[in-house]
Amino acid sequence: MKRRLLFLALIATARADFALQDGDTVAFLGDSITAARGYTKVVEHYTLMRFPDRKVRFVNAGEGGDTASKCLDRLQRDVFDQGATVVTVAFGINDIGWGTKADDEHKQAYLDGIRTIIGRCREKKVRPFICSPAVTEGNPDKAEKEYLQTMADEGMALAKSLGVETIDLQRGMREIQRKVIESNKTTKEEDRTYLHVKDGIHLTDFGQLAMGYAMLKGLGAPENVSAVTLSAGGVETDGCTVNEVEWSADGVAFTRLDEGLPLNFGPFTALQYRWIPVPDGINRYLLTVRDLPEGEYEIVAGGRSLGKASASELARGMNISSRTGNAWFPGGPWDLQSCVVKELVDARDKLWMGGQLAKDDPEVVAGVKELDDEMVDLQRLAAKPRPYRFEITRVP
Repeated sequence: MKRRLLFLALIATARADFALQDGDTVAFLGDSITAARGYTKVVEHYTLMRFPDRKVRFVNAGEGGDTASKCLDRLQRDVFDQGATVVTVAFGINDIGWGTKADDEHKQAYLDGIRTIIGRCREKKVRPFICSPAVTEGNPDKAEKEYLQTMADEGMALAKSLGVETIDLQRGMREIQRKVIESNKTTKEEDRTYLHVKDGIHLTDFGQLAMGYAMLKGLGAPENVSAVTLSAGGVETDGCTVNEVEWSADGVAFTRLDEGLPLNFGPFTALQYRWIPVPDGINRYLLTVRDLPEGEYEIVAGGRSLGKASASELARGMNISSRTGNAWFPGGPWDLQSCVVKELVDARDKLWMGGQLAKDDPEVVAGVKELDDEMVDLQRLAAKPRPYRFEITRVP
């Protein structure tokens, strides 16, 4: 009983805000969709940018063809031996043989696996998040009532009954899936967007981004990054500090230092935000400037142009997280920083994979471990917020 109360206390502490806390090591436990290392990198990238002061490490524990019961044989090696303090658990599709074994026997094996994972996590004081699997291709309204979702619902209900948190990735992704299907109805075949490759199970890069977004929301990712409101009456801030404010007849200039930064993936990625609500859902980096004379103003931050906006647009407030004056290039300096961090996340992922392939060579494995520590430090340095000088100047 005492151990169970301690376990529940750990969970309560972790969910006071965004679930991943300073000092956490996060293991992503799952099947081939996890092993593809897509959504996992989105979560890592976001955490680095949004919470740069939290030292969080990430471990991929995905294995193709795995199930909630089969993974028990490697749980110690791939999760606990990696120092995990948090584990996300995403199984289901292989547990029922891609639908060919959707019966009570295989469902019970899935539920028994979930129960055992939770029990072992409790023994190791690891905080598990039991997730439903990624959506499959098909009619989302029909899938809502199909075996995979109902089985996952039972797994999440079991987890909740044991005091464990859950993330319903299927329903989170299904809202995005509905938007994509509706859009594809009026789009040429060659221009359509898909969450899945031809088998209807495995995810495209777009599908991995959708899964990453759904997991971030399930982990408690807040909508706002930071906000600044300037007016003749003063300055209001949230999640940042502002100083050196200088008003003039042509506009206003100020210096902004944020606690965390928005997530960006590079030029044209914002096109995917038509379906995946990253800007409003987790990336609200806000700027409001009131009391400017009517007219058009150019916005420059850190020497980088964010384009132009009218005085009325600035007065209403703008989300400038991905705003750019040239769609071929990153916008603000935070956008550029995020693109650098993305490259480093990808590089660390490649380094990790090299270590996996060379796991029988102790010298290579040791070298990979040493380089990984350096790579993590470099990621955190690249994600660290810098003071940005904003200049909002009226266009003649």
